[in-house]
Amino acid sequence: MDRVYDTPMVHGDPFGALGLCAKATSRIRLGIGVTSPALRSAPAAASGFASLNALAPGRIICGVGTGNTARCTLGMRPTTAATLESFTAALQDLCAGRTIEYREGDRVRDVRFLHTGAHVNTADPIEFVVAALGPKAAAVAGRRGTGLISFGLLDPTAWQALHDARRHAAHDTPRDPDSRMDSYLVTALHILDEDEDEDPHGDASRDATGHVVLSLLAFAADTAAEARALAEQLGPEEREAVRRLLDRRGATAPGRHTKFYPNYLGQAALVLQSDVDRRVRKYALPLRPRLPQSARDPTGADRPSWLRRGGRGRAEGAGRRCQ
Repeated sequence: MDRVYDTPMVHGDPFGALGLCAKATSRIRLGIGVTSPALRSAPAAASGFASLNALAPGRIICGVGTGNTARCTLGMRPTTAATLESFTAALQDLCAGRTIEYREGDRVRDVRFLHTGAHVNTADPIEFVVAALGPKAAAVAGRRGTGLISFGLLDPTAWQALHDARRHAAHDTPRDPDSRMDSYLVTALHILDEDEDEDPHGDASRDATGHVVLSLLAFAADTAAEARALAEQLGPEEREAVRRLLDRRGATAPGRHTKFYPNYLGQAALVLQSDVDRRVRKYALPLRPRLPQSARDPTGADRPSWLRRGGRGRAEGAGRRCQ
């Protein structure tokens, strides 16, 4: 699977990018990881996905989530699980050619696609996945009969908990026998060249994986600044890494988001000395992101010798299906 982000203040438009991918490919599955009800209305998002489905019939994956990063780059909070569930249900219905109730304020109207065919495809199925870092979003996936998608979550225990939450929520929910429920891990990796005795802490490894760690550090710092409960669960080294990032970026409310996210997933590469040869690890607080213990300040001040600025990640956005 190839997928693109839907973070308007950081990346380009995902529907335009995937439209080009659809015309240039014939087999690979294409998806957005992920869009959110805080970014797009259900009719607007459904139109985009159904249009992609016309270009690449049966190859489209619709990822939906509360919009953590997309909302953080606007200085706003993610949407709620309840809003996410309503949005997911509306997208599923519209993309299958069904009618939904569309609400704006006190006005409610029945809406559906009024013209389908060459440019809007509701005949071929679209696969849906819900972004989950915790049990509430995983339960939405269970009730809506979808798979899961998660960024950087390599902890098997955390994945097991997410799947358990999804299965529990799906227990009494009727399921479309033709629907897919695959799950996907979004991460980055670099394959070492053993014949050349490649340094696992070298430039290529930093380029490929450092941006994932930096994104986790930015997320933890941004979240910890808002939520005392999360800050208290960070270990001493993690708290120090968060403090340094806040200090070096001058990231204070209310404009903190303008300091955290420039070059997000870009050139400032952060690498774990002990874990890079096992790929970037991500632990879980009770199903919440947790920084690796080796994380340090990505801005370069007082950095150890193994932490340098790297280039743009070469494996950025790699996707792996989880059975």
